[in-house]
Amino acid sequence: MDILHFLYQTTAGRVLLKPLTSRPVSQVCGKLLDTKASKILIEPFKRHYAIGTKEYDLSDIQSFNDFFCRPLKPGKRKISSDPHTLIAPCDGLLTAVPIQDGSVFPVKQSQFDIVQLVRFKKLAEEFKGGTCLIFRLWVNHYHRYCYIESGKKEHDFFIPGVLHTVQPVALQNKPVFAENCRSLSVIDTESFGRLIQAEVGAMLVGRIVNNHPEAGTVKRGEEKGHFAYGGSTILVLLKKDAAVLREDIQKASKLGAEFPVKMGEAIGKSV
Repeated sequence: MDILHFLYQTTAGRVLLKPLTSRPVSQVCGKLLDTKASKILIEPFKRHYAIGTKEYDLSDIQSFNDFFCRPLKPGKRKISSDPHTLIAPCDGLLTAVPIQDGSVFPVKQSQFDIVQLVRFKKLAEEFKGGTCLIFRLWVNHYHRYCYIESGKKEHDFFIPGVLHTVQPVALQNKPVFAENCRSLSVIDTESFGRLIQAEVGAMLVGRIVNNHPEAGTVKRGEEKGHFAYGGSTILVLLKKDAAVLREDIQKASKLGAEFPVKMGEAIGKSV
């Protein structure tokens, strides 16, 4: 039995789970990983997760977290300029799930409510019958992300919470996305109407760092922010009939499989 199954599926594990998912624990871990001494962890981390570094700019790495949210070299991610193309806002594993009766069922025996996710009933109701795009980032992914579409953004709002892991074993036992700390951006776009892009923290993710949380005009492909250490998730809520996803992504999602994507990659188009 691995550690996550122990924590989420045994009585003894659940006793330990509560302090581990608290924000103070993740914040302390984050501060330690910001220190220069934490650089000693970089090489073992690279070897364990077989992380290649050729496409990254490693010229100013002062801590483990600097390495974890390492920037790409120029031109390593191409952003589609076609305004009718829907792009992936990050590297990750994508699942597209219909929003049925206000709920999302991302994995077997798991669901979360859109009202619980966004905390505003009127806003949540706009997305009934729409689609929820779930981009799950594993620790070896690129952990910077961009705006999924150009448009006018309202001021970001942060919802405090706990920090469960975003691994499937946790999703099967907890409404993780509606309980974890998250930052939500509501963006009015020309091609896809109003959408929500949300960053969700996870166990041992010390920070969700968004560059410009204030209201304003944003541009597709513009860097939105980054996650500090740990797995994490980006959710995108689309209204009904706002976009048609690529057929291969649709097929994988219907089978309950995650589809690997890269930031800027075309994943669909406007209707």
